[in-house]
Amino acid sequence: MQKLDKRKIFWHSRRGMLELDLLLIPFVTDVYSQLCYQEQLLYSNFLGEEDQDLYAWIMGISSPKNKDYENLVTKILAHSKGLGENNTTVTS
Repeated sequence: MQKLDKRKIFWHSRRGMLELDLLLIPFVTDVYSQLCYQEQLLYSNFLGEEDQDLYAWIMGISSPKNKDYENLVTKILAHSKGLGENNTTVTS
């Protein structure tokens, strides 16, 4: 199996749309290396989709027809929510 270049995947995760960047960049930084090869390949293919589609799927406006993409979106959102919980600060 061919190893996917994480640097290229990171670069392609930078979409230029703030809403996507805030979700995809932490996901690729924190989670991508832990994915199995098939999931990494799926993520790479996912990044080949149009920004408008990625935005709609991630924001819950529409669902991808590809169920594997739907599962990937769930992982991305779960990671994002986990970051939010871990980064909360209590102020007095």
